[in-house]
Amino acid sequence: MLQASEILNARILIVDDQKANVMLLEQMLISRGYTNITSTMDPLTVCDKHAEQRYDLILLDLQMPQMDGFEVMDALKKIDTDSYLPVLVITAQPGHKLKALQAGAKDFVSKPFDLVEVQTRIHNMLEVRLLYRKLENYNKVLEQTVMERTAELRASEARFKSFTELSSDWYWEQDPQGNFTSISGPVFDMLGIDADDMLGESPKALAGWNAAERAQLNSNIASRRPFLDFVYSRTNVDGSIQYLQVSGEPMFDTGGRFTGYRGIGMDVTHRMRTAST
Repeated sequence: MLQASEILNARILIVDDQKANVMLLEQMLISRGYTNITSTMDPLTVCDKHAEQRYDLILLDLQMPQMDGFEVMDALKKIDTDSYLPVLVITAQPGHKLKALQAGAKDFVSKPFDLVEVQTRIHNMLEVRLLYRKLENYNKVLEQTVMERTAELRASEARFKSFTELSSDWYWEQDPQGNFTSISGPVFDMLGIDADDMLGESPKALAGWNAAERAQLNSNIASRRPFLDFVYSRTNVDGSIQYLQVSGEPMFDTGGRFTGYRGIGMDVTHRMRTAST
């Protein structure tokens, strides 16, 4: 919503080669409480003025020497590239009204002036223009906020990844079907397999695991429960037992839909063997 003061403080430019018309419009606007009014009788100065001030409304006479209102609008389009010309044309020629709207003007008033009509059209056009600008500014703020939040999220993810790399041997992620989608760390060397074996869960990657422990781990994941420091074992081809410890948590999107698991893992074989002796 707009405050009345926002409309009354809007930047307005009057462009008319007739001094009497300029004075009439100025007095009418001042009497209605408008405070930020500029005028010119030289259409050649309009573009420079608008480029500097970015007027919220330009009251533009169509019939002027040197440069008519249609030419002024064509020049203004090079400044207001968003295609919104804040122009209210002033004309005594009925045939010019449709042509002016087609040229980009947003409204028109007829000469001789009906002051009540002029006041109403100016107020309505300023209201639309200022709301349009508010929306435009809001979208810019929203876009900037999204960029900032995205940067914060990436920084947070980087810190999290750094932390997990320091506190564990590897970091892992799974999709909703339980397939590994991302693994980082030396887990492949520890297990004697390669990335394709783990990501695809090949027979080589699945061989040797304690079936009961693996079933319990899979049950936790299937139930979408977080788990902490779960230890399970694997018998290597040489008969030695290798122990791995994993922690994981389910992931959900903004709509609450389950998207998979992520977690950390480490080789705790030495600790387990020491504890058993």
